[in-house]
Amino acid sequence: MMPDQAASLRQHPAPPLPRLPGFCVTGGKGGVGKTCVAVNLAVLLAQTAKPLLVDLDLGLANADLVLGVEPAANLAEVILAGRPIESVIAESPLGVGLVPAASGVDALANLGQQELHRLFAGLERLGRTRAPLILDTPAGIGREVIAACRAVRVVCVVMTPEPTAMADAYALVKVLEQAQPGQDLRVIVNMARDQQDGLAAFARIRAVCQKHLGRSLDLLGIIPRDEAVATAVRRRKPLVTGTPTPAVHALQGIAAKLRGVAWTG
Repeated sequence: MMPDQAASLRQHPAPPLPRLPGFCVTGGKGGVGKTCVAVNLAVLLAQTAKPLLVDLDLGLANADLVLGVEPAANLAEVILAGRPIESVIAESPLGVGLVPAASGVDALANLGQQELHRLFAGLERLGRTRAPLILDTPAGIGREVIAACRAVRVVCVVMTPEPTAMADAYALVKVLEQAQPGQDLRVIVNMARDQQDGLAAFARIRAVCQKHLGRSLDLLGIIPRDEAVATAVRRRKPLVTGTPTPAVHALQGIAAKLRGVAWTG
């Protein structure tokens, strides 16, 4: 974000959004595996809760593919045609409800502030009966990403040990800190070679954020690189429903930490 954009953000903050009982899975860079993380966490949390996964990558949806469901309707009809958001939920046999986005709908790529508020008002209604809401955002620092992160209790920033992924994750943290100082931000290092590789990546981004932003970050978990992930996506079955692997164990550990969060109240 350029200095004049940051100044404008402080001088003209976005109006308050409804508070949602859940968390975001987001990342500064595409290709870091955030949708796979979001879907698999939703499946794990469904063991003890009634999670609702919300695909906020509005123009390039793919959470339905990873979850293995075939929605009959999606958010394009909610946003563009006024359909009730409750009517587009696709239920998975795994206990996860999905609010699916659309794919290839250009009109959803840049929503206005009023459209975003209507969308989040609908999500707030859904959150009265289902929790946690798990918001899978697009990559980057677009308006819908920042809005989603401001609306939830916890933001899970997914990054990989690659320098570009870390740089983009830092840019996202910087913008979020400007938009909502003190937001509960937790880092997931995905596709690490091993535990030490993940810890080293987290130490680097934590040090940079502490030095330049004056804030600390918490490590939510490290997910090792696992060939079973690609196989699960091709089969349209969440990774955690198959044979236990190191990545599955890591996701289970992250889900256990998230179960300890009080989403309401």
